[in-house]
Amino acid sequence: MEEINKTIEVPSSPLRGEREGVQIFVAGPEHEVYVDTILQTIADAAKVRGTGIAKRTHEYLATKMKEAKAVIALSGDTFAGFSYIETWGNKRYVTTSGLIVHPDFRGLGVAKKIKDMTFSLARTRWPHAKIFSLTSGAAVMKMNTELGYQPVTFADLTDDEAFWRGCEGCVNVDVLHRTGRKYCICTAMLYDPEEHLPAKIPEEVIERIKRLDG
Repeated sequence: MEEINKTIEVPSSPLRGEREGVQIFVAGPEHEVYVDTILQTIADAAKVRGTGIAKRTHEYLATKMKEAKAVIALSGDTFAGFSYIETWGNKRYVTTSGLIVHPDFRGLGVAKKIKDMTFSLARTRWPHAKIFSLTSGAAVMKMNTELGYQPVTFADLTDDEAFWRGCEGCVNVDVLHRTGRKYCICTAMLYDPEEHLPAKIPEEVIERIKRLDG
């Protein structure tokens, strides 16, 4: 697959004129130097919010960068924000996860730019996949809604056990277990690309096309 080098410029705030403008990148191996800062920023945010955020390892995030499945925001060489994507269920589902903005760069629209980039990256790489998000943050819910996500039940999400094992690092995982994975503290939201088509192609026609295309 051809390499994705798209960047988005975020103008610097007049209140932080000493800082360079923030740029949004699809992360690569060269960005692994920021992984420990990213993990610490996520951990600090979880303490402040008092809600669960699934824990990830250095190796996990570094791999996402190497696979072009992560987005990073930088102001010069200074870390500003991050998010990553993952595929599940034989690439029928995609998640955008771990959205975090460093406290020094909040209120500048950086989160929205990162979210737009991860969403565009997912739609470009897997145009037929359903994109979903589990979040307890009102700001993320608002951004998801603007992109066309709809609130759904957990039953509408992937049944890929590898995804649900990722929730084991969350402080609220006991809620997920007690409810038989029917709901938790997070809200489930889903973007279904088929619902955004001007007309729905019948399933039997789709199967016929698959046979024709071999």
